[in-house]
Amino acid sequence: MWPTELYSSSGGTVLESVALLGVEGGAIEAIQSLPALMRAVAGVVATLLVSIMILGMLQGYGSRAVATCRRSPVISVCIGLPSTLVVGLLTGVGYLMLGTSVGAFFGVPLVVLGATVLPAVTAIGLVSVGRSIAARVGRNELWAGILVGSLFGGLAAITVPVAIVVGSIAAAFGMGASVRVLVGSRGATTPDERTVPPANQI
Repeated sequence: MWPTELYSSSGGTVLESVALLGVEGGAIEAIQSLPALMRAVAGVVATLLVSIMILGMLQGYGSRAVATCRRSPVISVCIGLPSTLVVGLLTGVGYLMLGTSVGAFFGVPLVVLGATVLPAVTAIGLVSVGRSIAARVGRNELWAGILVGSLFGGLAAITVPVAIVVGSIAAAFGMGASVRVLVGSRGATTPDERTVPPANQI
Protein backbone atom coordinates (compact mmCIF):
# COMPACT_ATOMS: atom_id res chain seq x y z
CA MET A 1 0.00 0.00 0.00
CA TRP A 2 2.84 2.42 0.69
CA PRO A 3 4.05 2.70 -2.95
CA THR A 4 0.45 3.16 -4.10
CA GLU A 5 -0.22 5.87 -1.53
CA LEU A 6 3.05 7.55 -2.35
CA TYR A 7 2.22 7.49 -6.06
CA SER A 8 -1.25 8.88 -5.42
CA SER A 9 -0.05 11.67 -3.15
CA SER A 10 2.84 12.72 -5.37
CA GLY A 11 0.73 12.40 -8.50
CA GLY A 12 -1.96 14.58 -6.98
CA THR A 13 0.44 17.37 -6.12
CA VAL A 14 2.05 17.28 -9.55
CA LEU A 15 -1.34 17.33 -11.25
CA GLU A 16 -2.36 20.24 -9.09
CA SER A 17 0.79 22.09 -10.13
CA VAL A 18 0.10 21.41 -13.81
CA ALA A 19 -3.49 22.56 -13.38
CA LEU A 20 -2.28 25.71 -11.65
CA LEU A 21 0.10 26.35 -14.51
CA GLY A 22 -2.73 25.94 -16.98
CA VAL A 23 -4.95 28.36 -15.07
CA GLU A 24 -2.24 30.98 -14.84
CA GLY A 25 -1.55 30.45 -18.52
CA GLY A 26 -4.66 32.57 -19.01
CA ALA A 27 -2.38 35.55 -18.36
CA ILE A 28 -1.30 35.26 -22.00
CA GLU A 29 -4.92 35.54 -23.09
CA ALA A 30 -5.33 38.54 -20.80
CA ILE A 31 -2.32 40.21 -22.40
CA GLN A 32 -3.69 39.49 -25.86
CA SER A 33 -6.97 41.10 -24.88
CA LEU A 34 -5.22 44.42 -24.20
CA PRO A 35 -5.12 47.06 -26.94
CA ALA A 36 -2.03 46.97 -29.14
CA LEU A 37 -1.00 50.48 -28.08
CA MET A 38 -1.16 49.54 -24.41
CA ARG A 39 0.96 46.44 -25.02
CA ALA A 40 3.52 48.53 -26.90
CA VAL A 41 3.72 51.14 -24.12
CA ALA A 42 4.02 48.42 -21.48
CA GLY A 43 6.81 46.76 -23.49
CA VAL A 44 8.73 50.03 -23.81
CA VAL A 45 8.40 50.88 -20.12
CA ALA A 46 9.29 47.36 -18.93
CA THR A 47 12.33 47.09 -21.20
CA LEU A 48 13.50 50.59 -20.26
CA LEU A 49 13.21 49.99 -16.52
CA VAL A 50 14.89 46.58 -16.58
CA SER A 51 17.71 47.83 -18.85
CA ILE A 52 18.44 50.86 -16.66
CA MET A 53 18.33 48.71 -13.52
CA ILE A 54 20.62 45.99 -14.87
CA LEU A 55 23.14 48.28 -16.58
CA GLY A 56 23.08 50.63 -13.59
CA MET A 57 23.71 47.93 -11.02
CA LEU A 58 26.24 46.05 -13.18
CA GLN A 59 27.91 48.95 -14.95
CA GLY A 60 31.19 47.37 -16.04
CA TYR A 61 29.79 43.88 -16.55
CA GLY A 62 26.70 45.05 -18.45
CA SER A 63 28.65 47.34 -20.77
CA ARG A 64 31.14 44.59 -21.58
CA ALA A 65 28.31 42.14 -22.24
CA VAL A 66 26.67 44.59 -24.67
CA ALA A 67 29.98 45.21 -26.44
CA THR A 68 30.72 41.48 -26.63
CA CYS A 69 27.31 40.75 -28.11
CA ARG A 70 27.78 43.42 -30.77
CA ARG A 71 31.30 42.31 -31.61
CA SER A 72 30.45 38.65 -32.26
CA PRO A 73 26.69 38.01 -32.24
CA VAL A 74 26.92 34.58 -33.90
CA ILE A 75 29.13 33.16 -31.17
CA SER A 76 26.89 34.73 -28.52
CA VAL A 77 23.81 33.07 -30.01
CA CYS A 78 25.54 29.69 -30.28
CA ILE A 79 26.43 29.85 -26.59
CA GLY A 80 23.26 31.59 -25.47
CA LEU A 81 20.61 29.37 -27.06
CA PRO A 82 21.42 26.20 -25.09
CA SER A 83 22.13 28.21 -21.94
CA THR A 84 18.79 30.02 -22.18
CA LEU A 85 17.02 26.73 -22.83
CA VAL A 86 18.59 25.16 -19.74
CA VAL A 87 17.65 28.11 -17.53
CA GLY A 88 14.12 28.11 -18.92
CA LEU A 89 13.70 24.39 -18.32
CA LEU A 90 15.04 24.69 -14.78
CA THR A 91 12.60 27.53 -14.12
CA GLY A 92 9.70 25.47 -15.45
CA VAL A 93 10.70 22.46 -13.37
CA GLY A 94 11.03 24.65 -10.30
CA TYR A 95 7.57 26.10 -10.90
CA LEU A 96 6.05 22.64 -11.13
CA MET A 97 7.83 21.67 -7.92
CA LEU A 98 6.24 24.51 -5.94
CA GLY A 99 3.19 22.36 -5.19
CA THR A 100 5.26 19.46 -3.85
CA SER A 101 6.80 18.85 -0.44
CA VAL A 102 10.29 19.76 -1.71
CA GLY A 103 9.13 22.90 -3.49
CA ALA A 104 10.41 25.23 -0.78
CA PHE A 105 13.91 23.73 -0.99
CA PHE A 106 14.31 23.24 -4.74
CA GLY A 107 11.42 24.91 -6.54
CA VAL A 108 11.73 28.42 -5.08
CA PRO A 109 15.48 28.81 -5.83
CA LEU A 110 14.97 27.64 -9.41
CA VAL A 111 12.07 30.04 -9.97
CA VAL A 112 14.03 32.91 -8.43
CA LEU A 113 17.00 32.03 -10.65
CA GLY A 114 14.88 32.18 -13.80
CA ALA A 115 13.01 35.32 -12.74
CA THR A 116 16.34 37.05 -12.13
CA VAL A 117 18.50 35.81 -15.00
CA LEU A 118 16.06 35.73 -17.93
CA PRO A 119 14.85 39.37 -17.75
CA ALA A 120 18.43 40.57 -17.20
CA VAL A 121 19.92 38.78 -20.21
CA THR A 122 16.92 39.73 -22.36
CA ALA A 123 17.50 43.38 -21.51
CA ILE A 124 21.20 43.05 -22.38
CA GLY A 125 20.29 41.48 -25.71
CA LEU A 126 17.77 44.20 -26.56
CA VAL A 127 20.24 46.95 -25.61
CA SER A 128 22.92 45.41 -27.83
CA VAL A 129 20.48 45.25 -30.75
CA GLY A 130 19.34 48.80 -30.05
CA ARG A 131 22.89 50.10 -29.88
CA SER A 132 23.73 48.45 -33.20
CA ILE A 133 20.70 50.13 -34.77
CA ALA A 134 21.57 53.49 -33.19
CA ALA A 135 25.16 53.20 -34.45
CA ARG A 136 23.80 53.14 -38.00
CA VAL A 137 22.63 56.74 -37.55
CA GLY A 138 25.77 57.89 -35.77
CA ARG A 139 24.73 57.44 -32.13
CA ASN A 140 26.95 54.79 -30.57
CA GLU A 141 26.34 55.73 -26.93
CA LEU A 142 24.96 53.27 -24.41
CA TRP A 143 21.96 55.47 -23.60
CA ALA A 144 20.99 55.46 -27.28
CA GLY A 145 21.12 51.66 -27.25
CA ILE A 146 18.87 51.56 -24.18
CA LEU A 147 16.36 53.92 -25.79
CA VAL A 148 16.29 52.19 -29.19
CA GLY A 149 16.25 48.75 -27.58
CA SER A 150 13.28 49.75 -25.44
CA LEU A 151 11.42 51.03 -28.50
CA PHE A 152 12.25 47.81 -30.32
CA GLY A 153 10.95 45.78 -27.39
CA GLY A 154 7.75 47.85 -27.39
CA LEU A 155 7.19 47.25 -31.09
CA ALA A 156 7.71 43.52 -30.57
CA ALA A 157 5.16 43.53 -27.73
CA ILE A 158 2.35 44.58 -30.07
CA THR A 159 1.69 40.91 -30.83
CA VAL A 160 2.38 38.17 -28.29
CA PRO A 161 3.92 35.61 -30.73
CA VAL A 162 6.36 38.22 -32.05
CA ALA A 163 7.18 39.26 -28.49
CA ILE A 164 7.97 35.64 -27.58
CA VAL A 165 10.22 35.18 -30.62
CA VAL A 166 12.03 38.49 -30.18
CA GLY A 167 12.38 37.95 -26.44
CA SER A 168 13.84 34.48 -26.96
CA ILE A 169 16.38 35.75 -29.50
CA ALA A 170 17.32 38.70 -27.29
CA ALA A 171 17.69 36.37 -24.30
CA ALA A 172 20.00 34.13 -26.35
CA PHE A 173 22.10 37.14 -27.37
CA GLY A 174 22.33 38.43 -23.82
CA MET A 175 22.91 35.03 -22.23
CA GLY A 176 25.73 34.13 -24.62
CA ALA A 177 27.44 37.49 -24.19
CA SER A 178 27.06 37.36 -20.41
CA VAL A 179 28.54 33.87 -20.22
CA ARG A 180 31.45 34.90 -22.44
CA VAL A 181 32.18 37.97 -20.31
CA LEU A 182 31.88 35.94 -17.10
CA VAL A 183 34.27 33.26 -18.38
CA GLY A 184 36.62 35.75 -20.02
CA SER A 185 36.92 37.84 -16.87
CA ARG A 186 38.91 35.04 -15.24
CA GLY A 187 41.80 35.58 -17.60
CA ALA A 188 43.29 38.26 -19.78
CA THR A 189 40.64 39.82 -21.98
CA THR A 190 42.83 42.25 -23.93
CA PRO A 191 46.42 42.01 -25.23
CA ASP A 192 47.48 44.82 -22.89
CA GLU A 193 46.47 42.74 -19.87
CA ARG A 194 48.71 39.80 -20.72
CA THR A 195 51.81 39.37 -18.57
CA VAL A 196 55.10 39.71 -20.44
CA PRO A 197 58.11 37.82 -19.04
CA PRO A 198 60.89 40.19 -17.89
CA ALA A 199 63.34 38.69 -20.36
CA ASN A 200 61.07 39.53 -23.28
CA GLN A 201 60.20 43.07 -22.25
CA ILE A 202 61.55 45.89 -24.42
